[in-house]
Amino acid sequence: MVVPNYTYLKLKMPSPNGVITVESMYEHAYDYNVECIKYAEALMEAKTLIVNLGRLGSEATDSKHRARTFEPTEVVKLVLVDPTGSNDRALRISVTLDSK
Repeated sequence: MVVPNYTYLKLKMPSPNGVITVESMYEHAYDYNVECIKYAEALMEAKTLIVNLGRLGSEATDSKHRARTFEPTEVVKLVLVDPTGSNDRALRISVTLDSK
């Protein structure tokens, strides 16, 4: 039984003691409208971000799958982790890396 009037920014409703009128100011309505628009834009950005993250997540799982079958395309050399030790642990390091 509420009657809103958007032009005059009034809301009227019946009560046991007569009509209740709720009024607002245009500044409040404008501020509220700006806030709603910013909120809607933030929601759209969040939805876009979620979609992009989902796509990146699927690409990351694909790259992990490819990493298991990775074969080096450039020339590598074996470098012992501990040259003074007796274990045979070695790292593969690219020959094209800078000495630093």
